[in-house]
Amino acid sequence: MTVEQTLAELEALGTEQNRKVYQRHGAKPPLFGVSYGNLDKLRKRIKRDHALAQQLWASGNHDGRVLATKIAEPAQTDAALLESWIEDLDNYVLTDAFAQLAAASKAGRERAATWIDSADEWTSSAGWTVVAIRPHAFEDQLGTLIRRVVNSIHAAPNRTRHAMNNALIAIGILGDPWSEKAMEAATRIGKVEVDHGETGCVTPDAVAYIRKSRKRKG
Repeated sequence: MTVEQTLAELEALGTEQNRKVYQRHGAKPPLFGVSYGNLDKLRKRIKRDHALAQQLWASGNHDGRVLATKIAEPAQTDAALLESWIEDLDNYVLTDAFAQLAAASKAGRERAATWIDSADEWTSSAGWTVVAIRPHAFEDQLGTLIRRVVNSIHAAPNRTRHAMNNALIAIGILGDPWSEKAMEAATRIGKVEVDHGETGCVTPDAVAYIRKSRKRKG
């Protein structure tokens, strides 16, 4: 498929209702409002097409960019591409999609340690979300990451706090000794306040989430 054909199909799949929902979650025009179910069907048809992914990202269209993260080839996703794309992040929906691709790529897992240092909300959110997706990839840094969460989560930007909390949960789900360390850290942190705007989203309680996960694992 060409980028023109793909964007035309995305436009046909978009709905006004989804546009309203996505904008409440921070997505910005241009966007078509394509459901994730339809995006996934399109992803399965296209499979991996790294060149098309780059063209879709360059289009600036929100739905096109989300699809780009799904069809890009992780093995070809290098630091230069990631650093170029991360500068365009301006909402958490796209940031989360970007982090999924970054976590699947060697370059993204390496860059995450730098991204979490950023003062930019979306860059730091992306870094912490990579940690949340692939905590085992940071095994030699987990103690340091837990301490960073404890020391800085309440002063971090809004969505970064959510991503840090998710990273702490993911570390805790790894099992002992990290479960106890993560729950101890979460207890010290207390409630994590995140403004989710006009949405029904919530930031989970880390201690309760980790405990529930441990019970499921037996």
